[in-house]
Amino acid sequence: MEEFRRAYAWLWVKHLLNGLCSNTVVKSLDLKGNNLQAVGAEALGKLLRQNKSIRSLTLEWNSLGMWEESFSLFCQGLGANCFLQWLDLRNNQINHQGAGELAMALKCNSSLQELDLRWNNIGLLGGRALLSCLHSNKTLRRLELAGNNIPSDILKAVEQATDHNQDRLTILTENHSRTRVLSQEVLNLKEEKAKQFLDLMDTIEKQREEKTRSSRTSAARVGQLQEALNERQSVMNSLKAKLQMTEAALALSEQKVHNLGELLNATKQEQASMADYQLKELRQQKQENADRETKLLRDLSAANEKNLLLRNQVDELERRCKAQQDQLFQVKQDLTNTTAELKLRAVQAEERLEMEKKRFKQGLEDMESLRLKEVDHMAHHMEASERSMQERIQRLEAIRRELEEELSRIKAAALAERGQAEEELIKVRSQSRLEEQQRLEHLEEKLRLMTQSRDEAQNYCLQQKQAVGEAQTRVSQLSLQTEGLKRRMEELQQDLSGKEQEKVAEVNKVRVELLEQIGHLQAERAAQEGLREKVAALERQLKVLSSNHREALLDKEGEISTLCEKLRMKEAEISRMREEEAQRASFLQNAILAYVQGSPLGALSPRK
Repeated sequence: MEEFRRAYAWLWVKHLLNGLCSNTVVKSLDLKGNNLQAVGAEALGKLLRQNKSIRSLTLEWNSLGMWEESFSLFCQGLGANCFLQWLDLRNNQINHQGAGELAMALKCNSSLQELDLRWNNIGLLGGRALLSCLHSNKTLRRLELAGNNIPSDILKAVEQATDHNQDRLTILTENHSRTRVLSQEVLNLKEEKAKQFLDLMDTIEKQREEKTRSSRTSAARVGQLQEALNERQSVMNSLKAKLQMTEAALALSEQKVHNLGELLNATKQEQASMADYQLKELRQQKQENADRETKLLRDLSAANEKNLLLRNQVDELERRCKAQQDQLFQVKQDLTNTTAELKLRAVQAEERLEMEKKRFKQGLEDMESLRLKEVDHMAHHMEASERSMQERIQRLEAIRRELEEELSRIKAAALAERGQAEEELIKVRSQSRLEEQQRLEHLEEKLRLMTQSRDEAQNYCLQQKQAVGEAQTRVSQLSLQTEGLKRRMEELQQDLSGKEQEKVAEVNKVRVELLEQIGHLQAERAAQEGLREKVAALERQLKVLSSNHREALLDKEGEISTLCEKLRMKEAEISRMREEEAQRASFLQNAILAYVQGSPLGALSPRK
């Protein structure tokens, strides 16, 4: 039953959204807590593509982000929509992939102003995607991202981007309003000037038409003086009235020109006030930009100080590493020196043993020469041996002295003392053997100690290598941190350069618009000056025409006097012709009456 209810609810929501696709009345739609899921997301995407009236849409607690394909369709519909201004997507389980789809949709959307994405699962990647889309979207002025596990630096960057978009929108609205007001004023001025120009042209055309008509009527009047003397007098009266009207029209035109001059002065003052106001606003913007630049420079200086501290730390670590490397090199040199000394001592001991063996063999052959050679060899050996063997050298010297004394005694009695000498030689051999064995044991102990010291030095070297490796890892980490800080610095510098470029572009646009408006106003001023010149030329023409009219009137009055005389003559002729016509009419009437009454025509013929 629960599944049937859910399916029925989804079908109901789908039909509702399909019905709203063609609706043009609903402007706000709230679907909070309906668990729309995949079907609802697809229907909402279709609704956003086709509907053109909804401005506010609330979709909280609907689990739209759980299905990636349906949510991508919803994002495509959002990107194609150009009318939605407010969208609420809180608690919809949107992950970083859904945030990427939203970022792609926001790059295409140009109407959405507020977006609420709190308490979703957007994360670091989604926050970066939304931050990247704000570089191309210039209409989104509010973006809520709390409760999405997004780092604070990305949230601050998003806030800065939305604040920048809001400032840009306010500046654009102000500029649009100003341009609308200025364009409306310019259009009004143009319409007024066009009306005035048309009125002037109409008056001029009327005057021309009246002139042509007057000329035509005058020519017709000259040809029709016999039939229209009364009309001529009325025409003269009408011409006088028209002259009065033209003089009144000239006065009105002069008054209109004066009014136009006053309007031009007023427009100039308004333009000057507008220019001062815009200059003040530009100065304020420059001050604000300078304050922002100082803040950013402070941040840059702080970051540089941190970089310097990190560099000092890195230098100290490198110095320590170098010192440890020097110590290692010294320890290695000591080891090499000790091993070389030990090898030399071992070689010397072996050589000594061989030499002693040879000496003992030679002593057997010749005791006297052997003793002398042994004494010489022991003397050379004691001179070449180490300082630690000085005691032994002294003993051998004492033995050598005793042997010399014994040799002197043996010379006296060689045969008697030869046996004693052989015993003493045996004792010396045993002593030398014992001493050599002790020496070898001592050297072996030294070798063992040296091997132990070498092992300890190797362990110390390994420890130092490990410490060096740890130091190198720390140095690499610090270098990575410094590289991250450098990248952050470069990004901040790029953002600063982009903001400066945008501000410079906006200022240049405002300047270009002001220059265009000034050019239009100057063109209008030139047109007004041309109109003034035309009005002056028309006034001159009117003066010339009035003078011509006066001369023509004088001529016409002379002609009228002559024509009056002619009219009198013609009137006399016309009276005579009228009498004759009356007589003829009387005769015709009598003839017609006679014919009607049946009287013969012969009686009338002699009368004719």
